Amino acid sequence: MTIHQISVFLENRAGQLAEITSVLARHNIDLRAINIAETTDYGVLRLIADKPQEAASVLLEQGFILSMTPVLAVSVPDEPGGLARVLEVLARENIDVEYMYSVFGQVDGRAHMIFRVADVEKLDAVLRASGIVPAEAGDLGVQ
Repeated sequence: MTIHQISVFLENRAGQLAEITSVLARHNIDLRAINIAETTDYGVLRLIADKPQEAASVLLEQGFILSMTPVLAVSVPDEPGGLARVLEVLARENIDVEYMYSVFGQVDGRAHMIFRVADVEKLDAVLRASGIVPAEAGDLGVQ
């Protein structure tokens, strides 16, 4: 099942991450995963929130520029080779991973990874056909 990732575009200046996390905290929005990428001119903060629509609204109200992107959360055995098995399926099916990052914590000995690919529905179908069940939003505490 796809979930919504929020990508916030940031100026490269001290304090921006603190502003964003403080705004979300004041609105009782919890983060499930966070990733930041930067260039010399700007940064992109990618996050998974427990209430994605509310998080996006709050951040927009505060003047942040953002986009919502469908991503797939995949439950991976937290053991050596767990992630490799998932990535081998993607390689076999010629699915290119644009980026991925991990979710905070683990559930029942399984880690969760967020995958961004060109076609999340195809990724979902390929994984299911290989016996790998993507995580549900509820598994991550996401509405």
